[in-house]
Amino acid sequence: MSKIVIIGNGISGISTARHIRKRSNDEIVVISAESKYHYSRTALMYIYMGHMTQVHTQAYEPHFWEKNRISLVHDFVESIQYEHKVLELKSGTKISYDKLVLAVGSKSNMFGWPGQDLEGVQGLYGLQDLNALEAMTDSIEHAVIIGGGLIGIELCEMLLSRGKKVTFLVREKWFWKNVLPEQEARMLERHIRSHHVNLVMGEELEEIIGNEKGQACAIKTKSGEEIACQFVGLTVGVSPNIDFLKGSDLSLERGVLINQFFETNIPDVYSIGDCAQFSEPIFGRRPIEQVWYTGRIMGETLAKTLTGNRTAYQPGFWFNSAKFFDIEYQTYGTVLSQRLEGEKDLYWESDDGLKAIHIVWEVETGKFKGINSFGIRLRHEFFNKYLEEQKTITEVLSHLMDAKFDPEFYTNYLDQFILQFNQQNATQIRVKKKNWSRILKFIKY
Repeated sequence: MSKIVIIGNGISGISTARHIRKRSNDEIVVISAESKYHYSRTALMYIYMGHMTQVHTQAYEPHFWEKNRISLVHDFVESIQYEHKVLELKSGTKISYDKLVLAVGSKSNMFGWPGQDLEGVQGLYGLQDLNALEAMTDSIEHAVIIGGGLIGIELCEMLLSRGKKVTFLVREKWFWKNVLPEQEARMLERHIRSHHVNLVMGEELEEIIGNEKGQACAIKTKSGEEIACQFVGLTVGVSPNIDFLKGSDLSLERGVLINQFFETNIPDVYSIGDCAQFSEPIFGRRPIEQVWYTGRIMGETLAKTLTGNRTAYQPGFWFNSAKFFDIEYQTYGTVLSQRLEGEKDLYWESDDGLKAIHIVWEVETGKFKGINSFGIRLRHEFFNKYLEEQKTITEVLSHLMDAKFDPEFYTNYLDQFILQFNQQNATQIRVKKKNWSRILKFIKY
């Protein structure tokens, strides 16, 4: 029986622990300095907005850990003696291991802006960030959020729910430019502004200005404009939380370097989740995958290796979901921000600007590549199956009925989408009119 120690109690670390226990009687120890229990990080905004409490975000009851013989240690790992297989904790405790899993997650990016260490300047990654924001909320009249991604939009929504004025500063030409095509981004920009956010595109932060008390009181942009504020949210992405791992024999770049089995260069040491970097990424995937579902899959896969069945990472086709205020977003397969050569696409948007579909396929073969949907719920299983079977765009559109959820009330949007598709592809791929009665009727919220 091995002693397996996991540093980090996020989705990747806890998925590893759970699946080890399903497969073996190995001793399992999970160490985390952030929280005593595993919690849903994506629920932080709902705690702040009053929809949930911290207790509600715990995925498992407290007795779950004892029942499954998973020991939890609330402490900080200060150093690792790989040659002796020993961890030294901040409390002075030493913990030995047979196998070690580094699942230490991410941290909010800080790019050395003057004033970034002032009071009232922070990111939004963990419980400590949430608690700090809560403590200063009453003193905030105007907040400035820096960065055009998911955490930024969540922070905007959180502050608006407390009646704060919000300016959202995005340096790119369109919103979430490294992920979204321009059509979707422009739709979301209109939606964000409709919620009374002062969205400023193509502008960068120069510095954060403080008062005599060391508190943030304004920001200055690259163009020289000063904006008075009492809070600055730095949401310009996250990076692997590996500072405490530097200075050892462990191979690091942006993250902890691993192979397809999550093995590092040190025997019996593995890394998964936000902090891990594949030395040879799977084709079409990024070397660092910082998404909830990939962390879960990594944990489940690593558990097999740790219990005697060495298994490579096979995440399948890309998918993700998010929410922009009240617009839900789903993506399946590959819809890049810039269309590749040899690809064709179709973008459709509803008249009210609250729903959209963007679908991509290969010109030569007609093979379906991916789909984005906004304000419309689609089934992951449907698109994963059709991607695996390399179905054509015609086959996908002809069977979209199978992709729908069954709501009590729904409105048909696909006739508009199919009509636009046929008008633009009259001499190429065409969905026959006789199939229209089978096309998906989409949810109307």
